[in-house]
Amino acid sequence: MRLDIAYDGSGFSGWTRQPGLRTVQGELEEALATIFRRVPPAPQLTVAGRTDAGVHASGQVAHLDLSAEQLASLDRPLRGGRSWLAPRGPDALARRLNGIAGMRGDLHVARASIAPAGFDARFSAVWRRYEYRVADAAATHDPLASRYTLWHPTALDVAAMDAAARGLLGLHDWAAYCRAREGATTIRTLQEFSWRRDADGVLVAHVRADAFCHSMVRALVGASIAVGEGRLAPARLVELRDGLERTSAFVVAPAKGLRLVEVGYPDEAALAARAEQTRAMRTLPSAPA
Repeated sequence: MRLDIAYDGSGFSGWTRQPGLRTVQGELEEALATIFRRVPPAPQLTVAGRTDAGVHASGQVAHLDLSAEQLASLDRPLRGGRSWLAPRGPDALARRLNGIAGMRGDLHVARASIAPAGFDARFSAVWRRYEYRVADAAATHDPLASRYTLWHPTALDVAAMDAAARGLLGLHDWAAYCRAREGATTIRTLQEFSWRRDADGVLVAHVRADAFCHSMVRALVGASIAVGEGRLAPARLVELRDGLERTSAFVVAPAKGLRLVEVGYPDEAALAARAEQTRAMRTLPSAPA
């Protein structure tokens, strides 16, 4: 079963379940345990992108495996419900999840659907797309958007930021822009990175890659802001990347301006092959002799 999910990350300690903390995975899996309490075991979720604390999502994707008995249980209307009006199957699951996990209004399952054979929300994905919003001195500051936008006190050079961003594209080791995790590779393909101003003057970054390592997008945004301020030359971001070491040349941007917008998947026939390919450790191509 595939779930398409949206959430305001302000009230969550990230996606991943953590003892004693409110997380998106924790809220959804507790709701699943309630929904399937009569047909255990409780399903577990696999997610496309494990967002950090405070990061938002409008296009998150997760999957869960259901037994035939669990799937059939979704066709039974709730006690006191009108059987001819009650949603069934995936629609029933989405409605029940929203009735439990979505009661606060900051988490919503937009759609539940039967996933095609071979689908894995994490490993079948071919790209993830994020946006980051920055309101500098030249932009309109909307207090209603303050939970989703970084306010910056000075004017930023968006042309320089865009040039720096586009110069970073390609398959590289992003250790300089990632927080290290034991056993995890930092090799990624940055497919798209650009900056523009929207109608209100807010700077919006569009970032797409096959996958992202921990804090990579926020580090790229922080480096871009340093370019926009004139503290770093655009070419310096490539030099920092190729140095392969974390640096104090820029400050990692806060989570509040970041949103997971979309996750891309191949055609159904290629889902399983893509998952197998992604599970293999990434390496950089060898330099010619």
